[in-house]
Amino acid sequence: MKRNRHRIAVLLLNIFIGTLTACAQPPQAKNLTNQQFLAETKAAAKTTVLLNNQYNLVPLKNLEQIKVASIHFNYSYSAAFDSILTKYTAIKLINGNTYGNKIAALGEDLKLYNTLVFQLTEADVNNSQLMAFITSTQKIKNVVIAFYGPGRALTMLNDVMAPIIWCETVSAVTAQYVPQIIFGGVAATQKLANSFSSKYTSGEGFETTKIRLGYSLPEDVGINSLNLLGIDQIAQEAIRNHATPGCVVLVAKDGKVIFNKAYGNHTYDTSQLPDKVTDIFDMASVTKVSATTPAVMQLVEQGKLNLDSTMGSYLPEARHTNKNDIHLRELMLHQAGLVPYIPFYETLKPDDHSSDSSAAYPTKVADGYYVRKDFYKNVMLPRMLNTALRTRGQYVYSDLSMYFTKEIVETVTAQPLNEYAQQHFYNPLGMQTAGFLPRNRFTRDQIIPTEEDTYFRHTLLIGYVHDQGAALVGGVSGHAGYFCSANDEAILFQMLLNKGTYGGVQYMKPETVDQFTSRQSNVSRRGLGFDGWGPIADSHYPSYNANPGTYGHTGYTGTCVWVDPKDNLIYIFLSNRVYPKVTDKLSSLNIRPRIMDTIYEAIAKGL
Repeated sequence: MKRNRHRIAVLLLNIFIGTLTACAQPPQAKNLTNQQFLAETKAAAKTTVLLNNQYNLVPLKNLEQIKVASIHFNYSYSAAFDSILTKYTAIKLINGNTYGNKIAALGEDLKLYNTLVFQLTEADVNNSQLMAFITSTQKIKNVVIAFYGPGRALTMLNDVMAPIIWCETVSAVTAQYVPQIIFGGVAATQKLANSFSSKYTSGEGFETTKIRLGYSLPEDVGINSLNLLGIDQIAQEAIRNHATPGCVVLVAKDGKVIFNKAYGNHTYDTSQLPDKVTDIFDMASVTKVSATTPAVMQLVEQGKLNLDSTMGSYLPEARHTNKNDIHLRELMLHQAGLVPYIPFYETLKPDDHSSDSSAAYPTKVADGYYVRKDFYKNVMLPRMLNTALRTRGQYVYSDLSMYFTKEIVETVTAQPLNEYAQQHFYNPLGMQTAGFLPRNRFTRDQIIPTEEDTYFRHTLLIGYVHDQGAALVGGVSGHAGYFCSANDEAILFQMLLNKGTYGGVQYMKPETVDQFTSRQSNVSRRGLGFDGWGPIADSHYPSYNANPGTYGHTGYTGTCVWVDPKDNLIYIFLSNRVYPKVTDKLSSLNIRPRIMDTIYEAIAKGL
């Protein structure tokens, strides 16, 4: 029993704070069982009160427009608080104690942030200099106060007009609860039970609704954490058998992330970087449903694209080819008769690439590898347009379909796909790692390496798309090139599971989500862009226990994301199974479906 309690405590740590290899457990959470942690969380939900929210600042919205800083002073659980806060958007973390009495210097460092979250204790609210700074700052910036302490200390906040989230209990548990109110991961529901001043009287308090992912424990959604320990065993089996050096698994149910854990290392050298839940992975073909398909969904809904219009109606270069009358719907279903792929890199000539960038060789493929100007326009696109067609109407999975779909999207929007997806989805959703060309935004150690390429680019690929064709396009394609962390991918697919709504914003209508994610073909299991549940008796792809209506996609690099609307479930598995060379062991060992089966079995067993 003691061993089981210890394993539960470790699981608890991994869900909220870090990874298997990190040790950042909040002091008072070390010896709590999941049941105790959950009981304290529920107690916090019944006593935490939101005040001064008459302008509905909380939960924070318009994430693409706000720049948030989180400031703490005497609050001892700031690390736990910030670990949750940073799951929602980029946050500047500031230790106010480093400023001493030079509070003006704090103001200087905060000038480029328009939204400030102050973590305050009773000692802090009794600091007249700090309170003067806050009451002055609230006039020119959005301020949110998370106050932990006795109700009597609320009298020191009478001059504060900004929203206050008051929680009397000071603990590692409440440190992880209050930030979720700020961003709408949980709802504020309570009123003051007592009066503390003429301003903060009995019955005062504002209610909010849940608008984003929450972060909780399996027990919170009726799952016994012990029944998820099989995930550990399967993940370790994958690493032990060199199916992948490491992986990250995320499970969200009922709008709450209940499991998010990292295993192994970036490479098989265990002295090097351990995998972290915040690591960024090459998502490979998951790009199709994380960038290209959402763009098509939005444009179809806006009337800017028609699924039954032809390639020729959108792309002039297709009009005098055998691709002219292919419908967008056929591309999205992989029923256009296209060849599966073209190995463009195999036909590269010496003068097609250079080790240095220049006006003649502007397209970066990897470190020290540049392709000549207009190589895609002059070589790749014409070759795709002039390939022979197979039988239309039959299902043949083809990367060419999403090359062409990207061309259509960019023609209609007059904007590169990566910019469109960033502006219309990733930034407003608060997805901090999602997007293309990650080396332009992140350091190498934040990105999981893929293949040791000895046949094309002759380098270890870190942050450059593994897919050779997408690389030759410059890293942005409709079928590959998208990178992301597990938590950010969960945000995008929670929006889809919510029927197009997240964070108080409707990105697309429910009927649009239903149309694209449901089976649309008589000859395959696929929806429009999305892969789907397959009624094969010996597998029930993507998992033996998956329900009809499950949708998502897999990626060649060893990734997958699946949504099961019936069980209100999101399952994400990220790995780099192509390191150092491509291996099929991840598939032959059935790692991804077995983990998904374990999740379903845990749901069925309940508490």
